[in-house]
This record gives sequence, C-alpha cells and structure tokens, in this order.
Amino acid sequence: MGKAARNTILQLDLSARTSGGANTQKRAALEQTSAILTEARTFFLNFLLAHHEKLNERVSYYSEKHQEMREGLISANALRSWLEECTVSTKEHPHPFPDWDFKTCFPGMPIHARRAAMKEAIGKARAYLTALATWQKSGKKKGKPGFPGAADHPTFYQGAFHLELAEAKIHDCFVRLKVYDGTRWEWMNYPVRCSRHFQNRWAEQGWKQQSPTLVLRGKQAALHFPQVKKVKAARVVERRLDPHLVTVGVDLNVKNLAVVTVRQDEKVLETVFLTDHGLDQARYRHLKKIAKK
Repeated sequence: MGKAARNTILQLDLSARTSGGANTQKRAALEQTSAILTEARTFFLNFLLAHHEKLNERVSYYSEKHQEMREGLISANALRSWLEECTVSTKEHPHPFPDWDFKTCFPGMPIHARRAAMKEAIGKARAYLTALATWQKSGKKKGKPGFPGAADHPTFYQGAFHLELAEAKIHDCFVRLKVYDGTRWEWMNYPVRCSRHFQNRWAEQGWKQQSPTLVLRGKQAALHFPQVKKVKAARVVERRLDPHLVTVGVDLNVKNLAVVTVRQDEKVLETVFLTDHGLDQARYRHLKKIAKK
C-alpha cells in the first residue's frame, strides 16, 4: 500500500475591486500575515537553537508494532508541548522563560497560527542540526550548513480557513481566511477564480484534503491544497511476470534532451522527443568540449 500525492491550486482574485477582485486592504493583509508568521517562526527557531540539546534528547516509549519498550528521539508533538511550556504563559505554566514570552511579542495571535509556526520551526531546527552533525562528522572545512531561514509559505490549518463550493455558483465563490491586518487577527472573505477543473479535483472521490498553503508571488496569490490518496501497487517481482507489461524507456539524447519510448508486447506504442532549445544547445556545446578533451 502506497500513497499518491498532488497539489490542487485555487487562485485568489486580486484584480481591481471594480472588477470583482479583493480590495487593497485585503491584499495587504495577506502580506502582513506572511510577514508576522515569519517573525513567529524566527522567535521559535532562535529559542530551539539556543536550547538545541532538547531536540536531540532520547526518550523511552512503548512500541505498539514491536510490543516492547524502545528508545528514540523525542517526538515533534512532545517538543511542541515543551516549547509551549517554555514560551507561552497559561494557567498551568504562567511563567515562561525570561525574555521568551511569546504572548508579549505577538499579542492576540491565534492558537492555530502559533502552533503552525512552532511545527515549522521544529522541522527547520531539526533539519539544520542533522545537516550540521553530518558536516562535522565528514571532517570537511567547506560546506558548513548555513543558519536556517524562517521564511516560508503560510499554512492555514483547520479553524483558519473555510471553503464551501456547494454554497455558491462557480463564478461567485469566496474563501474565508483568518488573517492579520497589521493590528489584529480577523476573518476576511477573498474572491477566488474557481474553475471547473478545481471543482472536479476537489470533489474527486478517494482524495483526502490537507491544509492549504498560501503562495504569494508578485501581484498573484493562490492557495495550494495538498491531496493524498492511498494506492495499491503490485510488487516489482509480480509486475515483471505480467506478459503484457508496459515499459517506459528514457534515452538521453545528444541533440534532444531525451527520447521517451513506450513499449508493450514488443511493440512501440509511442515515442516522444523532449526538447528545449536553450538547454539543448547549452548541453550540446558542453558535450562537444568534453569530446575534445
């Protein structure tokens, strides 16, 4: 059993308000939301790297699969709970670490946004520490991993967005997002360019919707919805026993990027030449230089 994954993109309509697009205030709120979430990730990332020994802590746990006690790295969920105890003041732990009071630095940030920043910061910190440890073991003087950046596309988890396509016509759809307008967090409705292609992929059976990511590029904005589906694939040995097995061959060519050939029952079903004039010529010149050497 495996998984298939794909991205379904929903474009936000940021055209002029007179043309039915979002007003300038709503457009600015998207950028401000992205900026404050980057600041929140920076806050947690700095804290985690200042206390990096916690990320490498090994704990004992009971393995349901092996029916025994085992030892492993502390889980991401346990790290998030510890991170909240250290930086977020609540009734259970009213005194966070000195100079690390998240609510003072980011007053009014919703729980879902804070936890999203935590989750992403934990992933970045662990990836950085792993790369750093690998570099140190290699003994190389060059290639030291750089400090991880906090910038990323904002993810809207459950409770931060609402999209119901059945409630409106295809040309009159809105998505409701919890965004930051520079002073506070509030709900805003954004008109979207909802195509039938998106509606079909959204409603297709068997695909599980995951939390969307907001991607801002220039004057455009879109929500990228990851979708996953469980697929059952035969094992390689079993597939090779199929007398009507379809095979795909890719031949890297000299003048073309590649030639793709599809065969079945010793017959060529289709041949496709992949070309890109810029890359073709650049590679051809490099191959000529190599041949002369």
